[in-house]
Amino acid sequence: MSRFLLATSVAVLLTSGSAFAADEAPLPPPNAKKLSEIIAKVEQRDGFRYVKEVDWDKDGYTVTYYTADKAKVEIDFDPVTAEPK
Repeated sequence: MSRFLLATSVAVLLTSGSAFAADEAPLPPPNAKKLSEIIAKVEQRDGFRYVKEVDWDKDGYTVTYYTADKAKVEIDFDPVTAEPK
């Protein structure tokens, strides 16, 4: 019975810890474009093959993608205008 209590306590602590971390992360401004609009712009670029990663920080989105010739491309986007910086 005590193992069950210990496991439950650990699970609650781990779950609540991640909730606090999410609260501290910067959020896009209320007037930000949808991420799907930014990705759609990336997908229309010449030679686009696939999106590898999207990062967010207080300065905007960074989209990392690869082209058909295997070149890695990183572009920073303004979250409000959805234009490259």
